[in-house]
Amino acid sequence: MAVQNSSKTSLKQRWDDYQPTKSLLAWACVGAAVATMFIGFTWGGWVTGGTSRDLASTAGSTAHSELASNICVERFQAAPGSAARQAEFQAITSVSARRQFIEAGGWATMPGEARPDRRGAESCAVALAA
Repeated sequence: MAVQNSSKTSLKQRWDDYQPTKSLLAWACVGAAVATMFIGFTWGGWVTGGTSRDLASTAGSTAHSELASNICVERFQAAPGSAARQAEFQAITSVSARRQFIEAGGWATMPGEARPDRRGAESCAVALAA
């Protein structure tokens, strides 16, 4: 027969008897909120509203330029005399001169816009040079 020591209480009994103070509970809530925000912003992928707007704007600009580049390549290849223009284009060695050649030809100007898309023209020149 085992003799139970009355001075030792079980973990459950100590948990049930524990009564934290209000200030301890308040600081525990503050600590939990800070820890949640720290984990969310560092590992959780959370971003602020300003960062989100910047990322969306960058993604929109990139997509617009990619679309302009694809349209530019299609227009360049579908234009009359594209083989001669391709030979003329390949003779140009400067990257900026190639972009200017594409812009001057009007192939990088999107429908409804007055000016050509610069990044689209650069991407178009790279695609046509390949």
